[in-house]
Amino acid sequence: MIALLLALGSSLAYGCADFLGGLAARKAHVLRTVMIAAPASLAVELMLWPVLGASFSASALGWGTASGVASAAAFALLYRTLAIGPMNVLSPVTALMSAMLPVGVGLLQGEHLGIAGLVGLPLALAAVVVVSAGHGIGLSARPSRTALLLALGAGAAIALQLIFLHQAPSDSGVAPLIVGRTVSSVITLAAAGLMFRRLGPERPAYAVSAAAGVLDSVANLLFLVAARSGDLAVVAVITALYPAGTVLLARSVLAERIHRGQLVGLGTAAVAVSLLALT
Repeated sequence: MIALLLALGSSLAYGCADFLGGLAARKAHVLRTVMIAAPASLAVELMLWPVLGASFSASALGWGTASGVASAAAFALLYRTLAIGPMNVLSPVTALMSAMLPVGVGLLQGEHLGIAGLVGLPLALAAVVVVSAGHGIGLSARPSRTALLLALGAGAAIALQLIFLHQAPSDSGVAPLIVGRTVSSVITLAAAGLMFRRLGPERPAYAVSAAAGVLDSVANLLFLVAARSGDLAVVAVITALYPAGTVLLARSVLAERIHRGQLVGLGTAAVAVSLLALT
């Protein structure tokens, strides 16, 4: 139950971070946004070091580095995917892939689900798709083969980031997060430096970008603790419900309409979470 609540918190934090990151990216090139968000995120994890501890063993360094590389790849692939579009088709593909791979890894590692879990897990996967999908996926909205492959790649990179964090030693504290964030920040900032002339003159929204980075760190921390205290299969699926937080914030802050299908998805997610809580 504690792992489930932590996973829900992680999902909400990821959803809020994506919402704020999206707002910030409207004002300037996305790499300018990340140049603010990444150091802010790393600063939070460094501040957590004295509180939660960190053991930089070889295993923690290795898995942390792997998660950082996956995180940087996820960022590049995800934004390239959404730039091509259509978002209402590609977003659920990405979210579903980010949930399915950790589920498979968890089950292969011997995790077992009760009857409620066997019903709740597919429901949660369905909710991930429906909440992400938005409205009106018609024939004209079919993605290109390139866009679909990029969406699958983005989802796989997100999944690998979560899997690698889960593989880090349980007694390593926040070391995997610090290492991973350092690696992903270096990669992202290096890319921004190489593309500096193409980033445009617009200044990023500093406060919003920093807030997105802080929330992303909180989400990573909650996921890590949840995965250490519960089943990866369950934690990953609940975490992948992060589009629900983005949808609800868009409704409350930007007055965007929540479509009927998304309401069904939110209700399905609530039922799935209730069932998974019984496992």
